[in-house]
Amino acid sequence: MSSVRRPKKRSRDRHGHLIVQTDPKAIASEAFRSLRTNLQFSSVDQQLKTILFTSPGPGDGKSTVVSNLAVAWAQSGQRVVLVGCDLRKPVLHRIFPMSNTPGLTGYLTGQASLEEIIVPSREVSSLDLIPSGPVPPSPADLLQSRAMIDAIAELRERYDLVLFDGTPAVAVTDAVVIANQVDGTVLVVRANEVPRDVALHAKQVLEQANARILGVVLNGVNPKGQSDYHYYYYYYYNAERA
Repeated sequence: MSSVRRPKKRSRDRHGHLIVQTDPKAIASEAFRSLRTNLQFSSVDQQLKTILFTSPGPGDGKSTVVSNLAVAWAQSGQRVVLVGCDLRKPVLHRIFPMSNTPGLTGYLTGQASLEEIIVPSREVSSLDLIPSGPVPPSPADLLQSRAMIDAIAELRERYDLVLFDGTPAVAVTDAVVIANQVDGTVLVVRANEVPRDVALHAKQVLEQANARILGVVLNGVNPKGQSDYHYYYYYYYNAERA
């Protein structure tokens, strides 16, 4: 477990999102590196190459958490790709400023090849990005398509690590569809805002989908006064509500 103090308030731009890139010496950045290490050693029997990040509902900071973690992993020399799988509320193209088209939906609908949707990060070497793409009529159908299965398999071969920014687990079925196709799932929960029963329901939904839950990132916790932590990973940084 690790804890960091609340950083100074930042404007809601990409610099506020990617603290690991803009302020690598910050205590919050070290928390991301600690989370990276925890995930690396969370499995001794199976190599983790594909990991989904989800949350009980919107506003828990999952997109910011996975984006910073992707940067931290790439900075360690790993070849990383971050895939925007929230096809209902695309956000990755705002955290890493880039075009949202053709994106993942472009590939899944046969309008673009995998090579055409991969965008190398302009700021972080060893990091590639796949934005979500335009919002399709039936996101869940696309995410459980043969094309998605093929994309996951191909990305697994190309990269050391594939991170997926999924939708909230309770609101829609999209994240559940992906959860049983990847090596592990991390649940991001915003402290003091997500009711306990909602968080437990999200966990139950994932387990019913045969997801392998690696742990929980408890986001937005004030370390003062906290005496008991019930999560595999304790991470504090008041991330942008992506």
